[in-house]
Amino acid sequence: ESELELAEHVELAEFFRKTYGPTGAFNAKPFEGSQSWAGARPELRAITYDANGVAAHMGLLRRFIKVGTTDQLVAELGLYGVRPDLEGLGIGHSIQAMLPVLRELAVPFAFGTVRPALQKHIERFGRNCPVTVVSEISVRSTLPHARTDLPPTRVEDPLVIILPVGRPISDWPAGTTIDRNGP
Repeated sequence: ESELELAEHVELAEFFRKTYGPTGAFNAKPFEGSQSWAGARPELRAITYDANGVAAHMGLLRRFIKVGTTDQLVAELGLYGVRPDLEGLGIGHSIQAMLPVLRELAVPFAFGTVRPALQKHIERFGRNCPVTVVSEISVRSTLPHARTDLPPTRVEDPLVIILPVGRPISDWPAGTTIDRNGP
């Protein structure tokens, strides 16, 4: 992350505005100006480029989340996006290039959340990768900025994605709630 130059942050911010904007103006808002992250800043990024600039992106942040009553170390995957003109071409499967990095980081699981509207996309991805998709789990997150007009946390019901890295999926803790312990 610290290797990125300002021009790269500007290019990534534009990529996210164009990628997330069609899903709602609020989703593009965190990327105004040159900010290339929303909430927690990633520790590592996988960025794919082509002749037209950023083609795809995935961010990674190691953190502890609480699954039910168990603290669980994960590599949280987020800031996933594929440039709209490349959607449907299978570029999303390039996330498999992150597997060696995840193993090197010695995390037991990778974890992420997506909107339920992306369920078919994630299930297609899961055919080539040992991903488990779980629904009906509430995920609590801290808002990235404290505001006097909103509660400090929000609870959502996204699809939860779990990728076994250093341990089998059977070792994932039981629970119907996940607390991200941060944004």
